[in-house]
Amino acid sequence: MTAFVDFARRCVFTLSAALLLAPAVQAQTPIKFQLDWRFEGPAALFLASSAKGYYKAAGLDVTIDAGNGSGGTVTRVASGSYEMGFADMAALMEFHANNPDAPNKPVAVMVVYNNTPAAVLALKKSGISKPADLAGKKLGAPGFDAGRRAFPIFAKANGISGVQWVSMDPALRETMLAKGDLDAITGFSFTSLLNLEARGVKAADIVVLPYPAHGVRLYGNVIIASPKFIKDNPAAVKAFITAFVKGAKEVMANPDAAIDYVKARDGIINVDLEKRRLRMAIDAVVASPDARSEGFGVAVPARLALMASQVSDAFGTKTRVDPQAVWTDAYLPPKAALDVLPPLKK
Repeated sequence: MTAFVDFARRCVFTLSAALLLAPAVQAQTPIKFQLDWRFEGPAALFLASSAKGYYKAAGLDVTIDAGNGSGGTVTRVASGSYEMGFADMAALMEFHANNPDAPNKPVAVMVVYNNTPAAVLALKKSGISKPADLAGKKLGAPGFDAGRRAFPIFAKANGISGVQWVSMDPALRETMLAKGDLDAITGFSFTSLLNLEARGVKAADIVVLPYPAHGVRLYGNVIIASPKFIKDNPAAVKAFITAFVKGAKEVMANPDAAIDYVKARDGIINVDLEKRRLRMAIDAVVASPDARSEGFGVAVPARLALMASQVSDAFGTKTRVDPQAVWTDAYLPPKAALDVLPPLKK
């Protein structure tokens, strides 16, 4: 009889423990998150918090998927296929201005790339060394490329005219430049530079003209969220950002080790190349001089308003971009928690 009583007590205890744990399990808010591109070095900024359990500890069940361009990410978040994503601010602005009646236009909730990674790249043998040299030249990029879409802003800032454009699949862009079929290309600096090197072009033979270094201070990639998800789960949006910041801080402190998180999602990556890509992205657009002066994660209203006007003009949108409609800082953690940028290199 005593053995039976002990068994019964253990059953009751086990059931009670299960009931106590059940709410915690049920409290895990699911978030489908789409990146802007493939699992490459910069994706470590998001994958770290997943691998280390920071999202889970914040009560979130986060699934991170690769993307195929910022425009696609914005569209999928707008459709409800994803609750949150990572996309170019200009692509988000364009969607807002071209779809004024869309019921679920995504909103930027955190700036990750304080500066656009867009750049013009050319080979030194072309004679191109500065923006003015691009006048009358043949440039190439996919039609959706962020640098190509924003090129009118770059051209206006640098007095460039007469450019001819050639469109191609993303995989052919750097190949065509290396073969001499183009005078220059637009692309993300840390993507196209490494892609050219992979095609046998020496770094010393490449000219890189970053947009931010030549008068174009557009914000780059931002974390976006569905307004429906924000309304239904505001605490989850804030929890996601807080958990992301924790992981991103560790990635920026030790970027080489963080590539393990990327390799876990894509086993065939070139580890050394992705280490370089991540370090370049951190230096160029995440911990940039603008980010250090403005603060990590935030958007300055005056700069955002100027970008909205520039995008409206350059992209020829149906309506003007409303900067207040595309951005909110309501879910950012306190300023002290955003002080995560690595020390300046000596």
